[in-house]
Amino acid sequence: MEAVCEQLHGGGGGGDEEEEEEQAGAEEAMLWSIQEALERQTLQIGASACGATAVVDVLKALGVDVAPEEADRCVRTHLRRNESPLPDYLLSRSEAGATHAQLIEGAEEASHGKVTGRFFHLHPRRLVRLVPWLASWIRKGAVPVATMNMQLAVPEGEEVPDAWHHQLIFGVASNAVFMTNPLDVVSDRELHQRLCSESVLLIRREDVLQRLTPDCSLSSLSEQRWKALDVEGQVRQMHQEEEEEDDGAKLTHIRIPAAYSSGVTFFALRESELGQELLSAPELPCL
Repeated sequence: MEAVCEQLHGGGGGGDEEEEEEQAGAEEAMLWSIQEALERQTLQIGASACGATAVVDVLKALGVDVAPEEADRCVRTHLRRNESPLPDYLLSRSEAGATHAQLIEGAEEASHGKVTGRFFHLHPRRLVRLVPWLASWIRKGAVPVATMNMQLAVPEGEEVPDAWHHQLIFGVASNAVFMTNPLDVVSDRELHQRLCSESVLLIRREDVLQRLTPDCSLSSLSEQRWKALDVEGQVRQMHQEEEEEDDGAKLTHIRIPAAYSSGVTFFALRESELGQELLSAPELPCL
């Protein structure tokens, strides 16, 4: 919380202070103040339900009150099947939570068609300055939600997170982005790394091995995206490492395909000029 406040109100020195302040002002835009975000944000409403949680706050910001349970029903959050054998467990992990498409459909259904959304891909890398781009839409009244691979840009010494994440962006300032669930501030560079990711998910070694049985077959994971990552080969390597009881370096995770795409979804009232502008806006150009 202190970091959030410091980032928003912190100042800088130097000979070009006025110019820097002018640029910082051009890059600052807030849907809510930090105090409003503290009071209004919705904390995670259930397992894997960060997307539905974000939708609750999107609708709130656009003047549409919806019960969290209704938002979750409309988003159709997928849950992990923790008790399943390894192949089905991995399949459930690849789609647990929600995609940006589910967020858009959920917001539309929960608002009875009043709210619409538009997703902008940020992978492959796009030609965009993240904070000014976000600020321009926020000033118009659009509500952004980031869909991020939290397994990227992990601070040194911290454990690799176990999932992707959706977070509502309630404001931006120079080189900083403010988000809810949890209330947080991250640098635009860090955020951009997480917003520009392949659709892959890391699964922890222990989560694989505890479900690996002698008769386990991954032949049911036959789609091309699973074959392209050679998921079966990765699992086989993990198993061999356990059999050999070697003290050398071992795989800490396997990589599986993920249902999610990294980027930002902006929401607005469908019948507004902004809603129409969003729906007709071009994709960001690739670098």
